[in-house]
Amino acid sequence: MSLFKARDWWSTVLGDKEEFDQGCLCLADVDNTGNGQDKIIVGSFMGYLRIFNPHPVKTGDGAQAEDLLLEVHLRDPILQVEVGKFVSGTEMLHLAVLHSRKLCVYSVSGTLGNVEHGNQYQIKLMYEHNLQRTACNMTYGSFGGVKGRDLICIQSVDGMLMVFEQESYAFGRFLPGSLLPGPLAYSSRTDSFITVSSCHQVESYKYQVLAFATDADKRQETEQQKHGSGKRLVVDWTLNIGEQAVDICIVSFIQSASSVFVLGERNFFCLKDNGQIQFMKKLDYSPSCFLPYCSVSEGTINTLIGNHNNMLHIYQDVTLKWATQLPHVPVAVRVGCLHDLKGVIVTLSDDGHLQCSYLGTDPSLFQAPKVESRELNYDELDMELKELQKVIKNVNKSQDVWPLTEREDDLKVSAMVSPNFDSVSQATDVEVGADLVPSVTVKVTLKNRVALQKIKLSICVQPPLVITGDQFTFEFMAPEMTRTVGFSVYLKGSYSPPELEGNAVVSYSRPTERNPDGIPRVSQCKFRLPLKLVCLPGQPSKTASHKLTIDTNKSPVSLLSLFPGFAKQSEDDQVNVMGFRFLGGSQVTLLASKTSQRYRIQSEQFEDLWLITNELIIRLQEYFEKQGIKDFTCSFSGSVPLEEYFELIDHHFELRINGEKLEELLSERAVQFRAIQRRLLTRFKDKTPAPLQHLDTLLDGTYKQVIALADAVEENQDNLFQSFTRLKSATHLVILLIGLWQKLSADQIAILEAAFLPLQQDTQELGWEETVDAALSHLLKTCLSKSSKEQALNLNSQLGIPKDTSQLKKHITLLCDRLAKGGRLCLSTDAAAPQTMVMPGGCATIPESDLEGRSIDQDSSELFTNHKHLMVETPVPEVSPLQGVTE
Repeated sequence: MSLFKARDWWSTVLGDKEEFDQGCLCLADVDNTGNGQDKIIVGSFMGYLRIFNPHPVKTGDGAQAEDLLLEVHLRDPILQVEVGKFVSGTEMLHLAVLHSRKLCVYSVSGTLGNVEHGNQYQIKLMYEHNLQRTACNMTYGSFGGVKGRDLICIQSVDGMLMVFEQESYAFGRFLPGSLLPGPLAYSSRTDSFITVSSCHQVESYKYQVLAFATDADKRQETEQQKHGSGKRLVVDWTLNIGEQAVDICIVSFIQSASSVFVLGERNFFCLKDNGQIQFMKKLDYSPSCFLPYCSVSEGTINTLIGNHNNMLHIYQDVTLKWATQLPHVPVAVRVGCLHDLKGVIVTLSDDGHLQCSYLGTDPSLFQAPKVESRELNYDELDMELKELQKVIKNVNKSQDVWPLTEREDDLKVSAMVSPNFDSVSQATDVEVGADLVPSVTVKVTLKNRVALQKIKLSICVQPPLVITGDQFTFEFMAPEMTRTVGFSVYLKGSYSPPELEGNAVVSYSRPTERNPDGIPRVSQCKFRLPLKLVCLPGQPSKTASHKLTIDTNKSPVSLLSLFPGFAKQSEDDQVNVMGFRFLGGSQVTLLASKTSQRYRIQSEQFEDLWLITNELIIRLQEYFEKQGIKDFTCSFSGSVPLEEYFELIDHHFELRINGEKLEELLSERAVQFRAIQRRLLTRFKDKTPAPLQHLDTLLDGTYKQVIALADAVEENQDNLFQSFTRLKSATHLVILLIGLWQKLSADQIAILEAAFLPLQQDTQELGWEETVDAALSHLLKTCLSKSSKEQALNLNSQLGIPKDTSQLKKHITLLCDRLAKGGRLCLSTDAAAPQTMVMPGGCATIPESDLEGRSIDQDSSELFTNHKHLMVETPVPEVSPLQGVTE
């Protein structure tokens, strides 16, 4: 499909402020010349009748004076013009003009002029019919199969069909149930009148049924006479199209069968003679007129459809073949032969724009000049290419494209943590206990190279750490300007934070010439808080419930060198035992082996091991980097403590379930409280005093229950927040141990952190358990899958609170097992490819069913000694060994 403007062949504007409609245009050889040349007949609502015979000297010429053959003012508004054999005794063509209360038939003739003005045309009234009812439209044809003449049927505004046999009135019939008149057409093949009623139904009435039905003038007969006559008007067939019709056209071409075309407000219908739908087309625009004009190939019909977007579309059945643009909205369209040019499209707008056009394009007369051949100078081409590259580079720098500068940032953000505590602690409303809570000052410096505006600095630390100010705003910063803000950080809760790392994020706008409001950008800087902010020196403990051993490849370092602020210097400068006491009260002991290259961390609380273990590894790496040693590594060879980790998961999930139950109970008590209030209010409003029947006692008891439940919900939320913080600490520790155990890269550890720590806050609507379970299931069926069958499994897309944590535990165990057998974490496009996982030493792959249904092999039992009961007690699945992954 191509889109071009309609090629203007001839055009004119009719009258001044005249109005036209779809029945005001007709093409025919109205003067009976017999040469096959059509004339354009146009009638207007102002009563003007015009006949044109355009013959432009060149394409696109406007109307000349000799193009207008006839212009007559008939005084009455012209509703419709048609040409046919309307006069008895002759088969010559005559012009029928429909007025609102009159039908006139004229003969059009021309006489040869003897002067330069040319031929002269005149019309002669052959006969007229005065109508008793206001006319709406008309149609004509050989009603009843008559030969050599055309009869006229006029539809009135109140739904009456009036049939005229040329000069005489035949009969009139009322259409049953008619409310508003619709378009009317006559089918010569079935001898039927087809219209669309106000019920949006296409209706067909046989001419013979109309002729023998009860006359419209005798409708006042009694009911008995009506039943006895047997001449009630019965519809032949109906079809509900569900919308009002714009126009109806009945065509019958040699290559296609007779069809009824109905143009609706949003659809285009083609019906068979019996009312069955042949095809329909939903239109994407509001149509204004249409015309089925020819049949190019057998069984298909071409149709012109004009719309209110000044477009004319050409369809072959339902296929759009061409689209062309008109200078006006057409309300009537016809195709004819004008001035020996066949297939001219004639369109008329409602304000009198009459245009004759054709489809296609004008040929282009431009020819490209020949290029002079010359020898190529490659040195000049290289120099020209370099110059063009410089121009392109300069243009890119001047435009609003990120990054605008080469490698230099617009804003540099740096953070500095004070090495000493504040002389006066800024800690307020702390919940630690008897310990004095210190605070440390952090200074964030902003240094900009260019002018910036709308600068907003946000500080984020992990709870229960709090800061004295977390938002700083600057409206404008001049170039080469430095701003420094300071704030204090301290511990508010009685438990340790999951991280000692803070983040400073700056959002700002950089104005440019093309964008004065500025281009939004973000810059950030991370800072690390000291361990002594949340921890004090403590007494080492020989026994503990939870222990971890970290292996290194270098000789042990004195703990005094690693943690100078947590022990007194001894005589030999070698300290291998050190105690830590968190401000919340829990104790952690760190031991360094004297003979081997190991460090042991032990505590009564599993989650408290995280901060000391992470701090130990970071300080060891910094220590050996200062010594110039680059091959320092840490490893973990023990069993991953999943049982202790699962206990924290169960505790967190239990608090979530309790919170859900408490909220439901609180909602029930609130509903009960409001119901009692309504009862009491009704009693108090009653004019007749009535006993309260202990409603006041019930109200007081319900109120106390609501308050108690609200307090319980708040307490559970606080406990849940603490549990989630402890769970994050334990998750960090498990990820660290898995990374040391399998020697994972930084990218693989980042994938684990994204899977295990997807949420910053835990809510009832979206909790940690279901989110992590979905992430682990995705890893197990993609990069850690063992076969294509596992990859084909579909996961549930909806996240909801699970019934229990057994499935999550199973997935965590399965993840560790897959990693132990050589699984690789990656998010690349080839991650979905099944990979062969082989353990070092040639160990065979452990079957999935062995992991979930039966006891673990010796290899896996050595790796996971603390949670063997989780797998032994799991029943054998009945559907698939991967059922745990897909549930």
